[in-house]
Amino acid sequence: MGACCSTEVKYKGRRHEEDDLEGKEEEGQQEEVTTTGHAGAIVRFQGSSSYTSMYTRKGKKGINQDAMTVWENFMGEKNVFFCAVFDGHGPSGHQVARHVCHTLPYKLSTVFKENDVAVGADKDWEASIIRAFEESDEDLILEESLDSYCSGTTAVTVIKQDEHLIISNLGDSRAILCTRDNENQLIPIQLTVDLKPSIPSEAERILKCGGRVFAMDEESNVPRVWMPDHDCPGLAMARAFGDFCLKDHGVIAIPQVSYRKLTSKDEFVVLATDGVWDVLTNNEVIRIVASVKKQSMAAKILVYYAVQAWRTRYPGSKVDDCAVVCLFLKKRPLLTRSLSDMSKNVASQLDGADSNLISKDRKTEEGETVINCDITVDPKALDELNRVKAFTKSSRLGSLNRRKTSKDFGGTEAN
Repeated sequence: MGACCSTEVKYKGRRHEEDDLEGKEEEGQQEEVTTTGHAGAIVRFQGSSSYTSMYTRKGKKGINQDAMTVWENFMGEKNVFFCAVFDGHGPSGHQVARHVCHTLPYKLSTVFKENDVAVGADKDWEASIIRAFEESDEDLILEESLDSYCSGTTAVTVIKQDEHLIISNLGDSRAILCTRDNENQLIPIQLTVDLKPSIPSEAERILKCGGRVFAMDEESNVPRVWMPDHDCPGLAMARAFGDFCLKDHGVIAIPQVSYRKLTSKDEFVVLATDGVWDVLTNNEVIRIVASVKKQSMAAKILVYYAVQAWRTRYPGSKVDDCAVVCLFLKKRPLLTRSLSDMSKNVASQLDGADSNLISKDRKTEEGETVINCDITVDPKALDELNRVKAFTKSSRLGSLNRRKTSKDFGGTEAN
């Protein structure tokens, strides 16, 4: 272990104690948790590798209901990656998220192998992905140890093989791609749609199935899904694993699936739960990740900034759980210009940024569209954090067009 210290840092003009930065000497990351998966894949639940960085942090709402995983050599194929994050909700949401985190990649791997499905531009894989998602959802019913009647989880996943990228999404977790425009500037492309009942097509399906969609008076900007005759559970998403009390009323486990062919301009993919997206824009996320010197630190630094954004913007709210997986498409450094040159550019782009940035993000080719005040800090992690802060300190985070709120549900907040 490296030397430890307790310290404070300046963040957007205010002072905050650094939190969640203790870790191993090697780049300050969480301890590696790996195992062997189907067809010999290397499975990670935290840590980092040559091309991936993962990190999760418990919020202030109780147990961490977020989960994440990375499978390398997915399906037994060299250099094929499967990455996913899951955001549980309801009384047993943490258990549902962890269960699906373990079973879904296995289902996908076996379905692909059994049907000899290739990852590519054709559509053979789409039916296999939908089948794996639906089977994983059905397995929850059979799992007697899990109460998934009024609990569930989101899921956003990517499978990467060579230049092929397949994206699948349930709920309001999100995946974005960082790429370069014709002027070599970093720009975000949102790869998924936040599947909420506020989307007209999602609300229409729910209403046709007898479900109800409305927002409570105290959170008029957050439409939720309710049972026909009971004011519960108040689900803030239109698709999810579990939540069987609403499966007959329009909530489905059929993912939105899309494909993107990667190019030499593409840099990395970020998958994260809404604890990140509720306080950071797509543009802010790619700037933070791109500015990290050591790629293995990217997820941790991003979570740190999300937590600080929660405290700065919503000091009276409970910080949400955060989970991030970064998949880097290249090993070479992202910063092709000096930090002093880039900081001016970043400042102008991030200063006053708001939700309008999201509408400016490009879509994929198919239109589809990551506490303790007295802490110990690893010196390497602190140096890395300070480097990122020097890169972005001249900019300030913009305001959001909405604020995420939660409704207590069965003693656990249903997000």
